Amino acid sequence: MSIEAADSLTPRDREILRDVVYTFIVHGEPVSSRTVAKHERQSLSSATIRNVMADLVEVGLLHQPHTSAGRVPTAAGYHYYIRDLMRQRRVPAKERRYIEATLSQVAGGAAERIEAASHLLSELSQRVGIVMVPAIGSTVLRRIDFVPLTGRKVLCVVVSSSGFVDNKIVELEEPATREDLVRASNYVNESFAGSSLQQIRDRLLALMDDERALMDGLLRLVIALAGQSFERGELPDVRVEGTTGLLAQPELADIDRVRRLFEAFQDKARLVGLLNQCLEGPGVRAWIGDDTDLTSELDFSLVASPYRAGDRVVGSLGIMGPSRMEYERVIPLVEFLAATLSEALAETFEL
Repeated sequence: MSIEAADSLTPRDREILRDVVYTFIVHGEPVSSRTVAKHERQSLSSATIRNVMADLVEVGLLHQPHTSAGRVPTAAGYHYYIRDLMRQRRVPAKERRYIEATLSQVAGGAAERIEAASHLLSELSQRVGIVMVPAIGSTVLRRIDFVPLTGRKVLCVVVSSSGFVDNKIVELEEPATREDLVRASNYVNESFAGSSLQQIRDRLLALMDDERALMDGLLRLVIALAGQSFERGELPDVRVEGTTGLLAQPELADIDRVRRLFEAFQDKARLVGLLNQCLEGPGVRAWIGDDTDLTSELDFSLVASPYRAGDRVVGSLGIMGPSRMEYERVIPLVEFLAATLSEALAETFEL
């Protein structure tokens, strides 16, 4: 549908479209002209309303599943509803307090707050809560500690400037003393703080071609530790919660659609690709139905927003579910949770 066609709608057209979209969201059944007539404040006849609905089908805002059925919104109809017709709402004060208290009381760091955020998104929307966690390799180093374990095993604890913590056990070719590991930690922290973990790994691995570096025992140890510590985490991860709760939705009565749903949520690379688009600009975005391959396959919507840690955008979060979604409730919920998580991560960042 063109912008010109949408902008040419009369106030009557807009009111009828709003009623059709809202009624379909609430009841999940194609909306008839008779149903709209019962709600109409202008006392229009069913025939007049039916003609307007036919025009809305023609411009691509509504769809008629069967010749004898009522109308349902298209993706364009939902977008128009969100942009121009939806009544603005705030997250209820009780839910705001609950979100703030939950995120502020989480024991742990950034990872634990993100887990809590995905749970809150699902719990409060009764849909799927999704949070994209930044790849550890792309985050900026705050500090690293090498902790001796048994034999030649060493625990590498990486803390990013965004508050994310990554632990990995590596095994050296030769055992190292606690003092050597402290020296190695101090060298990395002093030399590379402010660089991304991937940048640090690349710079250290480049030293492997330098004979002088390989003659230095400390650098040999640092290269061996960093080469293993930073070798994973090239792609962001995704936390998904609430998929089983969707089974109660009437849209998922078809077992084949349920199978495709769970396959989609297991394909985290596609979810990351979609959520990555959120990082390109501020504010809440909605992908509905045919907007993307993923949402089209399921006839789902994703409402998402970026979140920050300190002054950096580090990930995005959102709610995913059938396109018949309560956008008036979901959009402010996503917006508020992104802002509140950002505040919680800023506190972690300052620790």
